[in-house]
Amino acid sequence: MTTRGTKYWSSGAIPLIAPELLGDIIATSSDIAIVVSDVGDVLSVLINPAHRSFGRLEHWEGRNVRDFLTTESVPKFDGQIAKALTEDGATKAVELNHADSTHWEFPVRYSFHRIGPDGAVLMLGRDLRPVAEMQQQLVKAQIALERDYEAQREFDTRFRVLMNATREAILFVSMTSGRITDVNNAAAKLLHTSSEDLIGSAFAQEFEGRRRGEFLESLTNSAMSDSNTPVELQVRRSKEHITVTPTVFRAAGERLLLCRIEPSDDGLGVTDELSENLSALYQEGVDAIIFTDQDGVIRAANESFLNLADVSHLSAVKGKPLADFLVRGSVDMKVLIDNAARAGQMRMYATKLASEYGSQLSVEISVTYLSDKMHPSFVFVIRDASRVDAVRKPGAAVNGDSVRSVMELVGSATLKDIVAETTDVVEKMCIETAVELTRNNRVAAAEMLGLSRQSLYVKLRKYGLLSKDG
Repeated sequence: MTTRGTKYWSSGAIPLIAPELLGDIIATSSDIAIVVSDVGDVLSVLINPAHRSFGRLEHWEGRNVRDFLTTESVPKFDGQIAKALTEDGATKAVELNHADSTHWEFPVRYSFHRIGPDGAVLMLGRDLRPVAEMQQQLVKAQIALERDYEAQREFDTRFRVLMNATREAILFVSMTSGRITDVNNAAAKLLHTSSEDLIGSAFAQEFEGRRRGEFLESLTNSAMSDSNTPVELQVRRSKEHITVTPTVFRAAGERLLLCRIEPSDDGLGVTDELSENLSALYQEGVDAIIFTDQDGVIRAANESFLNLADVSHLSAVKGKPLADFLVRGSVDMKVLIDNAARAGQMRMYATKLASEYGSQLSVEISVTYLSDKMHPSFVFVIRDASRVDAVRKPGAAVNGDSVRSVMELVGSATLKDIVAETTDVVEKMCIETAVELTRNNRVAAAEMLGLSRQSLYVKLRKYGLLSKDG
């Protein structure tokens, strides 16, 4: 730019600027411009016309600029204006925070310039609120990222714990590469290798006679079919047969297969002789065997029980209380379960079984409590005692010791007294046994003995058993 042939910019000088234009140039070259005296009084305030967010600041003129600065900004202002008033006048930009009311505060970066010999200083400021807002957004974004990272770590930890704690063999396979992306210890054990060796390896190479393309296609077809039929495979290392049940899902844009691995029916076969014999006994034994939960609800029963109860199929009894098939119902079940849970087992409990069609059958029941932590259960062994009752003679149960004890009374008492005394002893023993079995439940004991409640109380009083604890 030249005027009258003089090059102002190249010579280090500037052209003369008309006063009416200087204000506009200063206002537009900064967001806010303040002219202050050497003591800090505001002489003039100019606001950039394109930057109206400061509002109207004419009321600053005539007052000290320190009145509009926050407490921590006043020392910084004093230091900068002192430097600006020195001979060289060189200062660095400084950030000051203005406070014009209780709720209005804004930061501005100022450069200080001495103008004129009277000590006036021009403060050219750049609004830092956009920068501060951006910084706040960055901080919020960083906090959000930290929260997401912590949430991801939490979910990853839960996933790892679940994978390692579950007994079900599970692994994940990428449908793009056919490689294993994750696997738990149960699956690694079935494949006879370690989790570290499996992750990243091709899933197809773990099985005999399988190629990657054909193998992935068979798994995908199984997962997409309505029946979701398991794929039968042979493990390469152990030659064992297993089944894989795949499920397709998509995560982060990638298609994955969730594969549940189970031993096939052949693999489930018992391998040792004792287990084979126990399995055969359960399936073909003459005694009824029933497994129930802690409430006495049937979970499994063998064919012999179905024959005793005249039931056509296992589904007709599974899920029903075993008490429904006992004549005395809940009374018998409470005695059996309470005593077995307390002592671990109970032997030869005589009662009657009610069939599906109402007929009654004399049986003897033994029960064992299996105290598994995950699934505690009771095992009932029921034996048909109807044939024994039919052939049993009235005097057959009397042994030699009992006969000799009774014979010793002959001569010292009449026959009537001997019979009465023997009857009382047997009756007292039966009542004591019933009270003990029912844990002093008088109603259940009366029902077990076939007596009314009043008759039982009369006999308890007779034998001094009213105060007996169960």
